[in-house]
Amino acid sequence: MKKKILRISVAIGICVLVGFLSSVATQLSLETWYKNLNKPSFTPPNWAFSVVWTLLYIMIGIAAGIVWSKGLYHKWVKTALYHFGFQLILNAAWSIFFFGLQSPLIALLDIIALFILLLFTIRWFKVVNKIAAYLLIPYTIWVAYAAILNYSIWQLN
Repeated sequence: MKKKILRISVAIGICVLVGFLSSVATQLSLETWYKNLNKPSFTPPNWAFSVVWTLLYIMIGIAAGIVWSKGLYHKWVKTALYHFGFQLILNAAWSIFFFGLQSPLIALLDIIALFILLLFTIRWFKVVNKIAAYLLIPYTIWVAYAAILNYSIWQLN
């Protein structure tokens, strides 16, 4: 039990750190470039993103920690965590592409790949632990919403 809590805590820490590092790229363009973009009517206020992402990073960290606690010696755990790691890289890359490079098109391609990889990650997490897989569902819904928002911004600009 102690090992499981430690692994969940480490996984949460990694996810929150990725979120924090992504927010650095975001903050640099938020009040300049992003502020001047044409955005669709369903764009949430800026403060909502940090609240939602913080909760999502905690949830996905818990999910990854649960899977990790099943043991890295198991092939399915390794496969699930590889998928998870790659989707986390795509997650971080989105902020760099969208806000850092100010390229909604490259960010859109990234988030589409992220969404597809998330579906595979859920599939593999479900093989290892159904609760861990279910914890990724809100994240997947938010990524789908963010993809639609990203597409709309790309179209409007």
